[in-house]
Amino acid sequence: MDPFAIASLEFGGSVIPVVVTGDDVYDIRAALPAVRRTGDLFAEWDANLDLLADHIAGGAQPLGSFEALRSSGGARVLPPVQPVGPVIAAGANYREHIIQMSIAHGLGSDGASPERLRDEAAAEIDERVRSGDPYVWTGIPSAVSGAYDDIPLPDVGTDIDWELELGVVVGRTAHRVSVDDALDHVAGYTIVNDLTARSLVPRNDMAKIGTDWFRAKNQPGFFPTGPWLAPARFHPDPSAFHMRLTLNGQVMQDATTDDLAFDVPALLSYASSIAILQPGDLLITGSPAGNGSHWNRFLRGGDRVESTISGLGTQRNLVRSPSGALPPWQAGRP
Repeated sequence: MDPFAIASLEFGGSVIPVVVTGDDVYDIRAALPAVRRTGDLFAEWDANLDLLADHIAGGAQPLGSFEALRSSGGARVLPPVQPVGPVIAAGANYREHIIQMSIAHGLGSDGASPERLRDEAAAEIDERVRSGDPYVWTGIPSAVSGAYDDIPLPDVGTDIDWELELGVVVGRTAHRVSVDDALDHVAGYTIVNDLTARSLVPRNDMAKIGTDWFRAKNQPGFFPTGPWLAPARFHPDPSAFHMRLTLNGQVMQDATTDDLAFDVPALLSYASSIAILQPGDLLITGSPAGNGSHWNRFLRGGDRVESTISGLGTQRNLVRSPSGALPPWQAGRP
């Protein structure tokens, strides 16, 4: 079976679930009339993938070229699956990223050299993986946007940072699944850029709580997702993805998912030990080294961000300056 992916396109206000193979796009409804959105596929995920493969191999006619449909403006590429529940997000989960952040923010012994901070951070990561748990927070689905949508800089918060991440889409209900069984519950993989307003992370007015991921992570357009969902059957090893993000053509992030501290099975097992994961839920797995905090360069209006993960396509986003109007809760504050 030749690899293919699942996507969701909007034509003139109508949403069409499609299969993408090579650069050809096929309407899923021609093979599966009851499927009105990509999420409908999960009820019989493997059987539906087989039917779609047979449909394409049987001489189905494509709607056209994915890139031509997208670039012509005739079709908007939506997130391949629109989450209904929260986005489940792992933080501080790439070894080199944790080390970079520890050095950048002086997280370690007072007065320690960068070399000492690196050694301390590496030892802490090893101990956390050996005896601790992943760090997981949640986002909200209204912040999810398409892979080619503009990134709107918010009116509230500064130092807007990029964080390229592997997204894992749940295909079967998962509750308290073992690490060994976790990948059996994965439908497929996608790209997510987990944007962050760094200035909004600290809560100095609530020192015992410390951080506020809700306001820093969930503003409109802060989770560009897609362009498509690549079925896990074509990507059996989630530790083998190559990730690369460029800003205005300059490489900022370049890593592989084998640098994950807690890998995909460990993250799914942990998340399902706390909550019931449903088909269509989106788990993002953390970001590798090279975000804006490391480079001391944050997003500005007019920037172009390109995010690629091997086998999962490429996101291309134009950064748009804020409108300038403050929301009511912020208006009048110094």
